[in-house]
Amino acid sequence: MGTPLSGAAGSGGAGNHGDGSRPRPFAPATRYQDLSYWLSSLDEPLTPGPPLPGDTEADVVIVGAGYTGLWTAYYLAAADPALRIVVLEAEIAGYGASGRNGGWCSALFPTSLPALARRHGRDRALAMQRAMHETVAEVGRVTAAERIDCDWRQGGTVVLARSAAQLDRARAEVATARAHGLDPDDLVLLDAAEAAARCAAEGVRGATYTPHCAALHPAKLVRGLARAVRRRGVTIHERTPVTAVRAGAAVTPHGTVRAPVVVRATEGYTPRLPGQRRTVAPVYSLMVATEPLPEETWAAIGLAERETFADHRHVIIYGQRTADGRLAFGGRGAPYHFGSRVDPRYDREPRVFAALRRVLGELFPVLGPDVPVSHTWGGPLGVARDWAASVGLDRSTGLAWAGGYVGDGVGTSNLAGRTLADLIRGVESELTALPWVNHRSRRWEPEPLRWLAVNAGLRLMAAADDAELRTGRPSRRAATFSRLLGH
Repeated sequence: MGTPLSGAAGSGGAGNHGDGSRPRPFAPATRYQDLSYWLSSLDEPLTPGPPLPGDTEADVVIVGAGYTGLWTAYYLAAADPALRIVVLEAEIAGYGASGRNGGWCSALFPTSLPALARRHGRDRALAMQRAMHETVAEVGRVTAAERIDCDWRQGGTVVLARSAAQLDRARAEVATARAHGLDPDDLVLLDAAEAAARCAAEGVRGATYTPHCAALHPAKLVRGLARAVRRRGVTIHERTPVTAVRAGAAVTPHGTVRAPVVVRATEGYTPRLPGQRRTVAPVYSLMVATEPLPEETWAAIGLAERETFADHRHVIIYGQRTADGRLAFGGRGAPYHFGSRVDPRYDREPRVFAALRRVLGELFPVLGPDVPVSHTWGGPLGVARDWAASVGLDRSTGLAWAGGYVGDGVGTSNLAGRTLADLIRGVESELTALPWVNHRSRRWEPEPLRWLAVNAGLRLMAAADDAELRTGRPSRRAATFSRLLGH
C-alpha cells in the first residue's frame, strides 16, 4: 500500500480556518456528529471544551488534538507529570482525520522497506519496520491500560489479489520482505482458498496476510485518548485555531501560548499555517459505511476475525468489518485542490462515493445490486513531497513536528508521539535513532505545478488499474511512477 494513493488513516488537525490567518466562523456543535460514521456513533455529546482564555505560558504547547498531538501529550505527561502541557485545537479533539479514518492500526509505513534500505541501510530500515510492528501492540496495551473501549480487534490485514498482475505484486511483496529480513510470519502469501477463507471477495486468486494490524473505532480511540491526557493533567483548549507557529509561541485569536517547545501536529491541515503551504499536500480520502449486515451475509463475506482488507490494485481501497456489523470502506479518487486548499466542501464527492459503492458491490456480490450505504464522509490527509513521514525537533528553535503519514497515521502517530516525548526530554533511545527522525522532506513545487503533478498521479494510477483489467499484464507506467516516487 505504498503508492501516493495508499493508506487509510491520519492525524487530526488544528488550523481549521480560512487561509491560515483569518479565522472563519465556527460550525455549530451538532455538525461534528455529521463528519463521519465514527463520530455519529459515539455515545457522548461532542461539545467543545473551553477555548484558550488569554495569553499563557507552558513547557510544551502542541498544535492539534488529533492522534499525533494527543499521543505526544500522553507520553510526555506519563514520563514527567510536572510538565505544563497545553494542546490547542481549532475545533474538537478528533475533528480531523483521527475521527474519520478507516480504523486500521497497522504497521504500514509510507516509505517502502527497499526505499528505506537504499537511503539508510538494511539494518536501520529493518529497525524502522520492527518499530512499526511493536507500535501496534503498544496501542493495544495503552487502550487496555486506559480503559479506552475502541472496539480493538487484532485480526491482521488481508490484501487480496484478484488478477494475474495483482498476484505477481503479492508474490513480489513477500519476496521483498524476506530479502530485507522480515520473519516468515510477518507477511504470508496465501493461495486462493486460504485467501477466500479470510475474505471471500469475488475472483480472489490469492492474497498477502500480515498479523500486524488491528481494526478499531477511530473516534472512540481519539476521544478516549483526549480523556486520558486530561486525567494526566494536560490542558486541551478547543475552538482555538492557531494562526501562527513560531519559535517559542503558538498564536491564536484568543491569545498566545509561549513555550520553549512548540509541536506542530496538524497533518492534512498544515498548509493552513503561514509558511507551511508547500510542506505537505492535502489529499482527500473518502469513505462509505453500510447498514449493519445480517449474519448470513457475513457468512458469505468472511472477515470472521475482523481482518482489515484491501487488494493489490494501484488506486488503493481499504475496509473493515465494524464491531456493530457494518462494512466501512474507503479509497482514493477525490482530486487534489489547487493551492493545497482544505475546505469542508471537499469532504464529499458524490462521484467518488458512487465509485466506492460500485467497487464494494463488485467485491461482494452478496450485497446485491444496491449496496445498502448509510453513511458517507471524507477528509484530508498529509503527503510529503518524497512520500516520507517524519518526526523531529529543531533544538535551536524548539520547533517540533510529526506527520506526512500518507494515510498510514493511526499507528505511525503513536510511534511519533513516543519519539517526540524522548526528543523533547532529551532522551537518547532506540526510537530517536530511527531513520525517520529529523528527516526533512523537500517542499512541494509551487502552483500550478503541484496541482498538475498530484492530479496527474491520481489519474495515472486509475488508468493503470483499467489497463491491467483489460490486458492482464502489470502496468509499466505505474511501475515507473512508483520508482520516481522512490518506492
